[in-house]
Formats: sequence, C-alpha cells, structure tokens
Amino acid sequence: MAGIKKTSIETVTIMGTFCKRVLSFTLVVWLCAKASAQNITGTWEGALHIQGNEIPVVFHIAKDSTNKLVASFDSPSQHAFNLPCNEVIIKEDSVILRMAVLNGKYAGVLSKDEKQVTGLWFQGAGSLPLTINKTSESATVKELKRPQTPKPPYPYHSMDVVYLNAAKNIQYGATLTYPELDSTKHYPTVTTYPAVILITGSGQQDRDETIFNHKSFAVIADYLTKRGFAVMRVDDRGIGKTTGIYDTSTTVDFAKDVEASLDFLEKQSQVNKEKIGLIGHSEGGMIAPMVADERKEIKFIVLLAGPGIPIIDLMQLQIEAVSSSEGKSFAEAKANGFLMHTVWEELNKNEDSATTVKNIRIKISDWSKTADTAVLSKVRPSDTTKINDQIAQAIAALKSPWFKYFIAYNPQPYLQKLNCKVLALNGSKDVQVIAAPNLAGIKSALQKSKSPEYDVTEIQGLNHLFQTCIRCSPSEYNDLEETFSPKALEIIGNWLQKNVQ
Repeated sequence: MAGIKKTSIETVTIMGTFCKRVLSFTLVVWLCAKASAQNITGTWEGALHIQGNEIPVVFHIAKDSTNKLVASFDSPSQHAFNLPCNEVIIKEDSVILRMAVLNGKYAGVLSKDEKQVTGLWFQGAGSLPLTINKTSESATVKELKRPQTPKPPYPYHSMDVVYLNAAKNIQYGATLTYPELDSTKHYPTVTTYPAVILITGSGQQDRDETIFNHKSFAVIADYLTKRGFAVMRVDDRGIGKTTGIYDTSTTVDFAKDVEASLDFLEKQSQVNKEKIGLIGHSEGGMIAPMVADERKEIKFIVLLAGPGIPIIDLMQLQIEAVSSSEGKSFAEAKANGFLMHTVWEELNKNEDSATTVKNIRIKISDWSKTADTAVLSKVRPSDTTKINDQIAQAIAALKSPWFKYFIAYNPQPYLQKLNCKVLALNGSKDVQVIAAPNLAGIKSALQKSKSPEYDVTEIQGLNHLFQTCIRCSPSEYNDLEETFSPKALEIIGNWLQKNVQ
C-alpha cells in the first residue's frame, strides 16, 4: 500500500515523494568514473536540497570476507541506517548499487582526485543535483539481526519453481513449500494440503517481500507450512526469476499475475484443489479480493492491512498519521492531510492541468482564509512557487499507470462481491493503513457480501509490517529485529485451522 511517506503537499523527502509507492524501492547508484573497485570502497556523504529542507545521505561501500563488494545506505534525518544494498555491480568504469529501499537513481562522475562524485538524483518524475564526497577510505557494513528469518535445513519440502504465462509472455519465479510426510503417524497419511498464495505489497518486491532485510513472506510461509499448509510466494515482475515490465504495469496487471500463479498451483499434486486461498499484504490485500471475485475456486482470503476505504481517503489519513508520528502537531498533520486530499480529489475529477491547477489553488486559498495562523506559518500554502511546483509533481505522478489507477481505487465494490471466507487484520499502530476506519470499511462491505464467514480484527501494538513497534513510525522498520509478530502469525494460523483445514 502507500508506504513509507514522510511527505505531504508541503514536504518531499528521500524516503518518499509526493507520488511514490512506498516500501518498494530500487536504488541505483551509477558512478561513471575512471575508477577501479578499490577506489570506490569507503564512506560517501552528501545532501539533497528539497524545498528548503536538507536531507543528508550516506553510502557505505566495502568488501566482505570473500572480497565481494557490499554496500549500505543511511538517511540519518529519517532515522534509517544500514539499509542493505542487494547488489553491487562493477562494469568497466561504472559502479552500480541496487537496493530494495528507494525508488531512485543517482548518476554522477568521479572527480580526478577520486574524492567526489557530482551528478543527479532521480526519483519519480523529477531529478535533483547531488554531490557526494568520500569522507573515509573504509566502510563498515553491519549485519542486521533478523532472528525470525528461516534457515535450512527446513522441516518441510521447499522447492523453487519457474512457470510461464504464455498469453502474456511472462515467466514467474516462485518458492513452493509443503509439509513433510510423517511416517510415524498411525492414521492415513495426508498427501494433499490446503494452499495459499502470498501477494506482496506496493512496489517491486521479491518473493520474500524483503523490506529492510526483513523477509516477511519467508517467515509467514515457514510458519504456515509447519502448520500443514502448502504456501507459494512469487517474485514480482522484473525482479528475481520473474520477467515482465514492471514500470508500466498496474494493480490490474498484478492481479493477472496472481491468476497465473493460481493456474500453476492448481496443477500441483500436493495441493488440495478445494482449499486454495490468498494472503495479501497492503496492496496485496487490495489484489486478493480482485482475484477472488474473478476466480470462484478461491475459498478464503487473508487481508493484512489491505484497504477497506477509497485510497484517496486512506492516503489522507496516512499523511496525517505519519506527520504526527514524525513530530508534527495535530493541527499541522491535519492540514497536510487536507492539502494532499485536495490535490488528488481534483486530479481524479479532471486531468487537464490548467483546470486542475486553477481549482486546487482556489480551494487552498479558501482554506487559508480560515486556517490557524500557526499552521499557516508551517504549511505556507500561500507560497505560489512552492504550491505550483507541488501541483506539477502531482500531475506528473499521473504519468505512472500504476499510480493513476491506485489513487482512484475504491475497494468497497470488490469486497461487497466476495463469496469466500475472509480474515482482515490491521495493526493498531499502523500509520500507513489506519486501523479503525479501514477495518470499519472492510466490515461494512463484508456485511453486504455473500461471505459465509468473516473476521475483522485489530491487533494491538503492531505497525504496517505487523511488527511490535516502539516509536511506530515508518523510520523504525529497519531498527526493529522482529520481522512479523508471533501473535499475528498465531491469529492467522488459528483462523485458517478453524475455517480451512
């Protein structure tokens, strides 16, 4: 779903732009230089200047025990440290770092003294100048503690598979896990198992939904397989073993990808075809009802912070909650949410930029006349240049097919058409999908559905990633060692045991 957003109509930071999908990122750092690998290692520091705000950035590039280059990234002002780069590539004079945390690219040229890189930071539809300087010849890449990540040997079968969607000319890479037969049992051996497909959230995710080195889907698959389920988790388009073009795809395309995975799963001899379901996190919880409405063989779905109210309303609540979690006053947070909603409401009505800008400016002007002066001093909606720039960014966001579909999406019709069992969960401390109004929306829709059984539950103390949180802001995701709450796993497992097994 909408992810790490320290943003509003007022502020754009490195962890998100006004229009970005969060928790989905690909950072590419390309140093077009006359440098060899040893000249790249070290600590590199710089700062992005965004609308009067300075956002420090730090890159750490080092070699591990096998002499392989590894790297990490810090955004100190957002309390985000040691974000691991998942790939380091050196080709002739260039260095490329890929990372599952930022939807951006930095391209620059190394100075002759090999101490500075001058270039541009690209994110979304725009770019910003960014110069980074080497501040140390050494860099330490710390190992992140993720104690829940499953490690082999597993007490169950785990097989990596590749399959095709011939109609779309897409290859999918996935992992299928299923229980080990127990020959010591004194009752007929079960040879087929109820099965689930895990559906990732917003952004280009691998099959484990790796976020800040947390492998949430690997943890969920491990837990459910041990409880007697076959579990399939799949790489998104353009990552891992899955092909296809990601950037021009929409949520509808991702739903078709899930259907392709369903077609494959139904052919597996280990799977009980009468007991197949979906578990979707965030945007995955938006996709699951779409697929279940199309494919009646889906008998159950689990929504993990899936949307229950229109996305534009959910985004407004998100902006308010994230602003508050990062220290903004209640009044300022509400103002940020209102201004964001105003922009996207007009964009959903009318894509014509001239008309849209005019209508947005009128609404903002009317609001400013009655707004609290203290809030106005923080938000400054009367700054014509700034407002025009931000409106332009919002209009540019519509160039993304995904975002255009996403911001106009209303989950209610899909939920109301469901004819399968449903478990909907939200963390009470989720600042991206606010639990109370979201779950109320899901419940009201399911009351109108033909679902034979549904349970809507708010789990206390958990964030958007279903971690037990402390500050409970998006900037904390990386700091927490817990990947997925054992309490949440138990709730899912017990519900599935009762309603599916």
